[in-house]
This record gives sequence, C-alpha cells and structure tokens, in this order.
Amino acid sequence: MATVTLKGNPINTSGSLPAVGSTAPDFTLVKTDLSTASLSDYKGQAVVLNIFPSIDTGTCAQSVRQFNKDLNEIQDVKVLCISRDLPFAQARFCGAEGLDNVINLSDFRDNSFGKAYGLDFIDGPLEGLHSRVIIVIDENGIITHTEQVPEIVDEPNYKAAFEAL
Repeated sequence: MATVTLKGNPINTSGSLPAVGSTAPDFTLVKTDLSTASLSDYKGQAVVLNIFPSIDTGTCAQSVRQFNKDLNEIQDVKVLCISRDLPFAQARFCGAEGLDNVINLSDFRDNSFGKAYGLDFIDGPLEGLHSRVIIVIDENGIITHTEQVPEIVDEPNYKAAFEAL
C-alpha cells in the first residue's frame, strides 16, 4: 500500500506500483468508441501510461493536454490516458480540446487495471478512483519508469517520463 495526499490529507492506495525492470501486467480497457484495447495491442512500441482520477478535474485535464502537446515532438510513442471516467466523457473532453495524439482508455467495466497496478484509492474522498501515476513501458513490455505523484493535485514529472523512453 502507498499513501499519497489530497491537499495534505492522506489517502491510501490498494498496493504498490509494479517495479521498474519488471514486465508490465497486461490489461484490457475500453476505448472511447466502446471497443477494447489491451497493452499487448501496443507490443513493439514504447508506451506511457498517464493514469489519473478523472478527466473532469483541472490537473488531470492538464496532464492529458501536456502529453498530447509533447507527442507533437516525439514519434513512436503511445500515451494511454487511463481513468475510470466513462468513455463518453473522455471522448467529449478530447473532442472539445482538439486532442488527437493521446489515446483515452476507461477502466469502468471491471476495475481490474487499478487492482493489477496497485493504484486504486481504498479510502478518502476519491475512494474507488485511480491515483495519479505515470508508468513508462519500453517496446519489450518492461517498465522503465514509475511515478506515483505524492500530492494528487500536483502534475506529474513529464520530463522524467520522456527521459525514461
């Protein structure tokens, strides 16, 4: 279990992030068109998992915007923006913002992703949602970087994520 804070108040997660150097657990999530996507769909490509509580909050929305912008300069990387938001909300946000470099995926169906990666909030006002986490996975499926943002209202370290690629 990890502890992060929401405006200084502690919140616990369901476990620990997978270790750097380990194989990333596969998952199946829902795309904005209601089809599914698995980590294995991106085999052979570097992947950044941008995980957050809800796309309808300022910091979460900013992380999606920032990764979308950064991808204009970097090729051969997929950024998967993952939350428990409904796919309709994810599609609405990216459509309204004109964001087309990132891929939004929802964990709303079976909630297994957050459990497998140890990042679900298990108490506090955000219980049941994902904590703010960045995981970088190389083209061989090996985790090269993780960051669980210690204060949920803060943005992740984008530079460290891209340096890990």
